Amino acid sequence: MIPAVFCWSGGKDSSLCLYKVLQEKKYDVKFLLTTVNEKFRRISMHGVREELLDEQAKQIGIPLVKIYVNEGTNAEYEKKMEEILLRLKSQGVDQVIFGDIFLEDLRKYREDNLAQVGMKAVFPLWKQDTQKLLEEFISLKFKTVLCCTNDAYLGKDWAGRIVDNDFLSSLPQNVDACGENGEYHTFCFDGPIFKNPIKIYIGEKIYKPLEVKTTDDCNLPVSQTKGFWFCELMKSE
Repeated sequence: MIPAVFCWSGGKDSSLCLYKVLQEKKYDVKFLLTTVNEKFRRISMHGVREELLDEQAKQIGIPLVKIYVNEGTNAEYEKKMEEILLRLKSQGVDQVIFGDIFLEDLRKYREDNLAQVGMKAVFPLWKQDTQKLLEEFISLKFKTVLCCTNDAYLGKDWAGRIVDNDFLSSLPQNVDACGENGEYHTFCFDGPIFKNPIKIYIGEKIYKPLEVKTTDDCNLPVSQTKGFWFCELMKSE
């Protein structure tokens, strides 16, 4: 198998993509790689607590590598990503797997950055139908919750919702089924890639006005987006 690192967001696309990669057995996923805000100790953009990310990696059984960022700029992200990737490359890994589906600019950004360190990007879900992907995700008994919503598409009531068939059927027409345009983000807490379910409970919902994010986050319609609703997820014993 080909040694690889998997860019892990903690959400549904990452979960489904990792499931498919593990089933295919073409790549040997040596590490999960996640960007974390060092000050707040949360997954960048998703706002999920670091302890929940750690629990995901524990239940998946693949070592987790974290990129800690503070400034939230492209320059900082790219510098730290390069440092980590060169370290992983020295360990024999030169393939990086992403769960992106159809954002051309984001794909090019990733490929260009990886080319600078002599590594290759892999996109197992590329150009697949997002409606069918979400249907497959649900049919595989994955369970995920909306941890962040973009107020240009989905309001406060959507934060904290579980992704199921009712969710899929009730999505507004202007929202991509997988939220590929940055409409929403999720935290996956159960499914076939996990040894055990991650026990969580939903806390308060917090609104944060739009801030400039790194290119790694998502393709946002800045003219429409005023802010984001975050749903606080807590680990329960």
